[in-house]
Amino acid sequence: MSSQLKSSAALTGALTLAILLAGMPMGQALAAPSAKKALEMLDPDKDGTVDLKEAQDAASAAFDGLDPDKDGTLDKKELKGRLTAKELKMADPDSDGTLDKKEYLGVVEMRFKKADPDNDGTLDAKELGKPAGKSLLRLMR
Repeated sequence: MSSQLKSSAALTGALTLAILLAGMPMGQALAAPSAKKALEMLDPDKDGTVDLKEAQDAASAAFDGLDPDKDGTLDKKELKGRLTAKELKMADPDSDGTLDKKEYLGVVEMRFKKADPDNDGTLDAKELGKPAGKSLLRLMR
């Protein structure tokens, strides 16, 4: 599959997830869906895993959806609890109180690596269901 097709499929999966979650109450949206269901939505090549590129594609689409003023940054309010104040500060090297997409995707990469204890470069439903995987999923919805 071409990289453009993979990107389109990942974006479609991320947008589908965002649309499904948009109709849910906030608490339910942040807690849901199950790791297995999330994997199905985030796995454009249907290999049963999510790699870093697929995770970043989904997170990039999520970033765009979280940026209602389209200024290219997310502040604490726009992040809607996806990062603690301490995590935001650590991910914000320019200390402007916001994350641009590059900074946001840097957090995604760090969380992906924490969620990948076997270091195989992919996450399966079991890994996504653990605390580190759930933490990563919060950045992709």
